[in-house]
Amino acid sequence: MPSIYLAPMAGITDQVFRQLCFEQGCDGATTEMVSAQGFLTAPKDRNAYRFLLAKGEEEGALAVQIFGSEPHFIAAAAARLADRFSSIDINMGCPAQKVVGGASGSALMKTPELAGEIVAAVKAAVSVPVTVKMRLGWDDAHRNAVSFARVLEDAGADRLTVHGRTRMQQYSGRADWETIAQVKQAVRIPVIANGDVVDGASALACLRVTCCDGLAIGRGALGNPWIFSQVKAALSGQAWTPPSWEQVVETAMRHGREMAAWKGEKSAVLEMRKHFSWYVSGRRGAARVRTQIHLASSLTEVEALLRSLDAENC
Repeated sequence: MPSIYLAPMAGITDQVFRQLCFEQGCDGATTEMVSAQGFLTAPKDRNAYRFLLAKGEEEGALAVQIFGSEPHFIAAAAARLADRFSSIDINMGCPAQKVVGGASGSALMKTPELAGEIVAAVKAAVSVPVTVKMRLGWDDAHRNAVSFARVLEDAGADRLTVHGRTRMQQYSGRADWETIAQVKQAVRIPVIANGDVVDGASALACLRVTCCDGLAIGRGALGNPWIFSQVKAALSGQAWTPPSWEQVVETAMRHGREMAAWKGEKSAVLEMRKHFSWYVSGRRGAARVRTQIHLASSLTEVEALLRSLDAENC
């Protein structure tokens, strides 16, 4: 059966959220992005990196994702982190301006030779698998995913995850699964498809088009860790029952409580606002509750708001 991964998302795929996804059948996950140079130069007790690199005791296979543009910095950071994670993932797909402005992330798709040098340097520095997250290219005029993938394979990459959009598309438009299929056909290493997988049907369709070795699910998992059990059921031809609203509320509040135990309730309430908003998506009255969630100052208030939706959706 193809592997189903949780795609890395900045500010979202922390250890608490990843654990919920692993419990629903996720086969592997990746940390949020870590700046190679920042990690190497930051004070050892800096909270930002302590939280970014935290790993739960019951998490499954977890890769650490590193970004940067200088091979020696990325290799040095990878060497220091390799013994704590199952693999090293190099980000060559992030479209954020603050990342590409430093010639990192998807900006590396404009410099294939440098991208290959980075992969080769990391491969020489660690003994764990080295993977890469990439896009289709910088823009529609420069869709170089196939040739770029071959450069990464030749440099020693063990697996590629391909997001089916260019950098300039950001997250708009339809993911181009057909081009991902071309990448899969062009290389011998495993390729994971990423983009527009939101349920069991789209997972089956993506795999049918791309013939990839697995899927990486990002936005489809927001407020919906159950997507992994749904996709696994679809792949095995089994029926799947969506969670009840009571189960959604219980999971959302567990998510919030575990965040509070980790970072304190004040920080948890602030960080969980986006998650709670995703958990209520699609419910009647969700817009009202989202507004109130952003004004709430405690998890008790949030729970009352979530439970108030039950009456509105009877």
